Amino acid sequence: MYSYSLLETSCYYLIQEKAEGPISLIRVNLDTDYCMFVTRFGETEQTEWKKKSDPIHEILELLGEEKVKEWQSSYYSNEDAYYEDGEE
Repeated sequence: MYSYSLLETSCYYLIQEKAEGPISLIRVNLDTDYCMFVTRFGETEQTEWKKKSDPIHEILELLGEEKVKEWQSSYYSNEDAYYEDGEE
């Protein structure tokens, strides 16, 4: 079992918080003495505070820069799909 204290600021990780839980993509935004401020990417972006001692069942992968760029290209290209021409 792992914890959030192992994660580094400004890095993207694929994690699984519970043994049979879903895989999540997160980015660590800020690291304090006791907590971490993370962004969780799903259908929408959610930010949340996690205790450094909060458990993570498995850290599947630290995404490299190339993979992050590929993912961002795909993830953010879908944001404009809901707007019709001329609407913002």
